[in-house]
Amino acid sequence: MSNPSNRASMRGQLTLRGVVIGVLGCVIITASSAYTALKMGALPWPIVFAAVISLFFLKLMGNASLNEANVTHTIMSAGAMVAGGLAFTIPGAWMLGYANQISWLDMFIVALAGTILGLLATALIHRHFIVDAALEFPTGNAAAQTLRATEAGGKTGKQLFGSMAIAGIYSVLRDALGVVPSMLCTLNIPGVTFGIYNSPMLLSVGFLVGFAPVAFWFAGALLGNFGIIVGGTAAGLFDIVTAQGIVKSLGMGLMMGFGVAVVLKDILPQVAGIVRGLAADSSTDTDEQSLISGSLKLDAGIIGLGAAAIAVIVAIALDLGPVPAVIVTLFTFVTTIMSAQSCGQTGIDPMEIFGLIVMLIVAAFAQIAQVKLFFIAGIVAVACGLAGDVMNDFKAGAVLGTNPRAQWIGQAIGGIVGALVAAAVMVALVTAYGPDAFGPDKSFVAAQASVVATMVSGIPSVPWFVGGFIAGIVMYWLGIPAMMIGLGVYLPFYMSLTAFLGSCVKLAYDKWSAHRDATAGLSDEERAAKDAAFQEQGLVVASGLLGGESIVGVILAFVSVGLSLLG
Repeated sequence: MSNPSNRASMRGQLTLRGVVIGVLGCVIITASSAYTALKMGALPWPIVFAAVISLFFLKLMGNASLNEANVTHTIMSAGAMVAGGLAFTIPGAWMLGYANQISWLDMFIVALAGTILGLLATALIHRHFIVDAALEFPTGNAAAQTLRATEAGGKTGKQLFGSMAIAGIYSVLRDALGVVPSMLCTLNIPGVTFGIYNSPMLLSVGFLVGFAPVAFWFAGALLGNFGIIVGGTAAGLFDIVTAQGIVKSLGMGLMMGFGVAVVLKDILPQVAGIVRGLAADSSTDTDEQSLISGSLKLDAGIIGLGAAAIAVIVAIALDLGPVPAVIVTLFTFVTTIMSAQSCGQTGIDPMEIFGLIVMLIVAAFAQIAQVKLFFIAGIVAVACGLAGDVMNDFKAGAVLGTNPRAQWIGQAIGGIVGALVAAAVMVALVTAYGPDAFGPDKSFVAAQASVVATMVSGIPSVPWFVGGFIAGIVMYWLGIPAMMIGLGVYLPFYMSLTAFLGSCVKLAYDKWSAHRDATAGLSDEERAAKDAAFQEQGLVVASGLLGGESIVGVILAFVSVGLSLLG
């Protein structure tokens, strides 16, 4: 039986207007995230941005509570990580020539299976990580504090839609009309794509990520492009093609080593405590902990049946077979726990790494076609991405006093909508631009998916990969962001340079804010409030620029598909 008090506490939080606003925002953010992940090789968390926009639109419609805004932004942001899970894995199959073997339905089933498994897992682990372990979940905390500090009004809307319009028009001029060049300040350096990418979106990525992390990203780019490709070839150590293979292998190794180090350092030592905590949670017979049905016993049955149903669906619909389907289902629960632990402690969710780990486990136990391996990695990556998103949302809810069941239902709505939209956008992009547009030094770098493809097909330089892998583990233990360095090593130089310029803008923006507040004769509280408002303006404008270019990119893809169908 469902708990009446639980139902009552959801009133005013999960509302019809909130669902409508959340779903509309989810469609836009999901499409934007799929494009951003493929184009930029990175996907910033959209949670804080979604929180600001949710409160803004709710207040336009009348009075709104922070809890209603929190549930609304939970719906709005859910599809982003679903899109990320697909974008970080499936395009790897296109790079290997399997595009004609993957349909929209295949991608939708991958996304839906990952979404449902992620939802079931978070319903199981919510209490342990949020209540008992009380992990930090810095992104969720930031969303809660942003909602508390935000006084959304007309100014926020003008900033958001104004910046979106500017970036959208700029993208049309560049990509559709060819009036604006795609690259600036290019130099002819053998083996290095030197230049500044004329992209508001990539500048915004650098701004949103911040100067310090992007500085490590750029350092990796300098190491790979000028240290190995230019320096190594100038010294006669290897030719350009060999040097480029070494750079890709080293970058992959660093990113993989980082992901494994997260598991070894932050997750495995906690496994015993997590298991004891989950066992204690299940032995506490209070239906207040139920997120699905209102009854813990009924929840347990639903989780079991849901997991079994997903195993059957992926075994038949994706033609994985029973053994791989069972392995994927079981290990997805394990990796979502890892994802929650990682997000809670570090704010990082290496979801494609978890997908790679499970993919390699399945490949070790079963003979399976290469194209099916990408489905496995995709399911796990989507589940882990969604788990990271919802656990951050739960943390924001715990800070604000939001009903977690309302948030879980909101996440389910947003996740399913996101699965539909993400699959549609992926099909539109590969149909419009062709599979050859995806990969390193291509229009869509799809860095993470390229790593998955390389792991499936063969690593160019195994010794450099192993060296990078070991270095990634050591760096993480020393507190050095090996993932960002590896990303810089792996991505084309023009992308790293442009993102670095965006981060420099953020550094100047912060210094200007601090200097302005320090010379204004304000009290500490007034200075903090003014700085928070100023930072919010930067967040909204940068997110608008990112969203404007990525949304227009998706629209242009759909237009291209429509024109090709019309002949």
